[in-house]
Amino acid sequence: MERRTFLRASALGAGTLAFTGSLWQDALAAPAQNAPGPYGPLLAADGNGIQLPAGFTSQVIARSGQTVPGTSYTWHSAPDGGACFADDGGWIYVSNSEVNPGGGASAIRFDSGGVVVSAVSILSGTRQNCAGGATPWNTWLSCEEVSRGYVYETHPFGGAAVQRPALGRFKHEAAAADPVRKVVYLTEDETDGRFYRFVPATWGDLSSGRLQVLRAGSTTSGAFTWADVPDPGGSPTATRSQVSGSKPFNGGEGCYYANDTVWFTTKGDNRVWQVDVAAGTYELAYDDNLVSPGTAPLTGVDNLTGSASGDLYVAEDGGNMEICLITPDDKISPFLRINGQGSSEITGPAFNPAGDRLYFSSQRGTSGSSSGGITYCVSGPFRT
Repeated sequence: MERRTFLRASALGAGTLAFTGSLWQDALAAPAQNAPGPYGPLLAADGNGIQLPAGFTSQVIARSGQTVPGTSYTWHSAPDGGACFADDGGWIYVSNSEVNPGGGASAIRFDSGGVVVSAVSILSGTRQNCAGGATPWNTWLSCEEVSRGYVYETHPFGGAAVQRPALGRFKHEAAAADPVRKVVYLTEDETDGRFYRFVPATWGDLSSGRLQVLRAGSTTSGAFTWADVPDPGGSPTATRSQVSGSKPFNGGEGCYYANDTVWFTTKGDNRVWQVDVAAGTYELAYDDNLVSPGTAPLTGVDNLTGSASGDLYVAEDGGNMEICLITPDDKISPFLRINGQGSSEITGPAFNPAGDRLYFSSQRGTSGSSSGGITYCVSGPFRT
């Protein structure tokens, strides 16, 4: 891959510094390769069955089917995509529920010390809400991972959720807002899924606009353009089949934007893609088949997020039940590993506003059932 240099920024939580964040400049030569992690090796599992580097600790925040400690709210099944929002010194963590029927999303409010204050439902009665994304105006886009699914705009700070059909009807996975170009990027979880962007008629209002799809060649790097999708409703012709020359991606999953770059994962081929939306080029940030020497640490790529240092944190669906870290100089290593939960997947990674707490879930926990989900928090000296 050709080496290039660019500024890499990150969110301290999807709803905060993703839109105002600090910058960290370094040379990038994709795709990432094995290297020792910046925090050192993983230690023996703690009391929650999580292996972490020295200096980090874990705690259980909530369990599916049980009341969130400190509240009377029952936590949802199959916790999936998540994000953090700054809230008057504290923060809110939102989490989807990937069950069908039922679905929906919940929110937990924390005070400035990380103590749970309250928990509520912010969406209900939907279908298989998988991932999503935060907006700069503090809403959470909850995405249905079903054929001709919808995106719902929800309100962690209060208010009724709204269906947003203008963002297209397809098997949605994740979303990421770009405040510079004033668009929202969207992934599609199909073996021949596409990568989209939604261009609102008015930024901050997702009720109308244009759905566009990425057009590019068949290689793993090159230039791309955007083309309008004629019928975002996807009937009778699926949105992914409407534009000649649109590029297929094998199982679109997590999506994350920072400073002119959007990263997204494809689980069908275990890749992390990076798209320079300013230059109009794309390339691989990670491919498990291109890791050398040694065994690729990251398989079953899924949700991802970033930190203020420019590190990407990519969660596994299966694999070794790890969250792996990709540094701005393209080194990859395991950051944590959950033991004894091989029939689950890690979902919803998101940092609190200070960047010293990472929230995530094990969707099916130790039981392997959607009713066994566990939501965690890891605290420690994350790089800033």
